[in-house]
Amino acid sequence: MNIKFNGEHTFFTSDTHFYHTNIIKYCNRPFKDVEQMNEIIIENWNNTVSANDTIFHLGDFSFRGEAEWTKLLDRLNGKIYLIIGNHDMKAINQGLIQRFEDVTMQMHIEVDKQRIFLSHFPFLCFEGCYKNVWQLFGHLHSRKNNTSINAKRIQYLLPTQYDVGVDNNNFTPVSFEQVKRIINKQVEQAKCE
Repeated sequence: MNIKFNGEHTFFTSDTHFYHTNIIKYCNRPFKDVEQMNEIIIENWNNTVSANDTIFHLGDFSFRGEAEWTKLLDRLNGKIYLIIGNHDMKAINQGLIQRFEDVTMQMHIEVDKQRIFLSHFPFLCFEGCYKNVWQLFGHLHSRKNNTSINAKRIQYLLPTQYDVGVDNNNFTPVSFEQVKRIINKQVEQAKCE
């Protein structure tokens, strides 16, 4: 069953890794420290997503516990759905589920008649992958210039898949319309190859 959403008010992000000091080094993020990283990502989020918008966070929200998650969630705009990433289980076990619209490992949604499969990890095969279903994911910390540690793996993905993680999107959530343009371009490029 697909849950339906309005494309004008639907956004996606992943891998914010709030409070994760070492992610700056691991992913070569352009921040002097974790406080600057947190503040810039929060500012970008709130400048993009309004209080009434829906945002799907595809995992690895924060590296700290309940108190820090609560402070972050109090500051972030939107109705937030969390697709659990590999760094989220501890905090979710501390009782933060009620702070989200829903918390799940994977989710099928429909946005303006486009079926989308959401998960933290990319899959080479997923339900509908050959029937115009998109897959949005995170985890890889890819970059548009293919300089991430996972650059070689990305070549195996389908053109209907896209990394919505902050490292790939200027540390800012992406709208459904942005994703639609990107995937349509990837599909057209794949037809020419």
